[in-house]
Amino acid sequence: MILNDIVIVRGGGDLASGVVQKLYRCGFKVLILEIQNPSSIRRRTSFSEAIYNRQVKIEGITAVYVNCLDHINEAWSNKNIPVIIDPNGKYISLLQPNIVVDAIVAKKNLGMKIDLAPITIALGPGFTAGKDVDIVIETSRGHDLGRLIFKGEAKKDTGIPGVIGGYSIERVVYSPCNGKIENLKDIGETVDKDEIIAYVGDKPVITEISGLLRGIIKNGSLVTAGLKIADIDPRITEKDNCYTISDKSRNIAGGVLEAIYYMTTID
Repeated sequence: MILNDIVIVRGGGDLASGVVQKLYRCGFKVLILEIQNPSSIRRRTSFSEAIYNRQVKIEGITAVYVNCLDHINEAWSNKNIPVIIDPNGKYISLLQPNIVVDAIVAKKNLGMKIDLAPITIALGPGFTAGKDVDIVIETSRGHDLGRLIFKGEAKKDTGIPGVIGGYSIERVVYSPCNGKIENLKDIGETVDKDEIIAYVGDKPVITEISGLLRGIIKNGSLVTAGLKIADIDPRITEKDNCYTISDKSRNIAGGVLEAIYYMTTID
């Protein structure tokens, strides 16, 4: 049996949080490793927000900020998901889990190694299955989304967002310059085309389409020119989507769960 096995997940953004939710509901003890200042866009569906708010609930599951091993065990005892600041993965060495999942989705390898645990899995491009990790999960939208890759890499990042409601690149908002962001709109609010939703320094952040603000980086964050800082859903009636795990994330999470069970059953 692998139920109650410890799974350490690197990253607590929206895709990682979909993975965490599924593993938690399937009986695993999950620990999330995060950086000091997470920069999630879809913050209402990212367990990484526990770093700032000390506690966050997504679809009925609570994650809590912790800072030591005792607090990790306390969170597990309370049926919560612990989130700890540990970008270098020292708790991987300390806890020696059977499973480590790299869900940072940085499009490059930030220190993941195949020998960190008996089962190692990574999401998206930047990893080679059989070298960096045991299995890579495809994260590119389309026919192969969620597919297990046993040899080689996931598809390269195209830089072109998936189509939602007929829009792709237009629905994603990027920072116009380096600086600190001051948000004028919050997640779940409606926005109009050509509306100013934030300022970076003294430069306005202007939308290209109308819709729901599905995600925006935390107010006061330091951002760089060209960084993705917001996401607009053109489907005005889909407000609940701002607060629930996405179809893409659930698909990828299913791939991670499949990978874990596959690795525990092969001879």
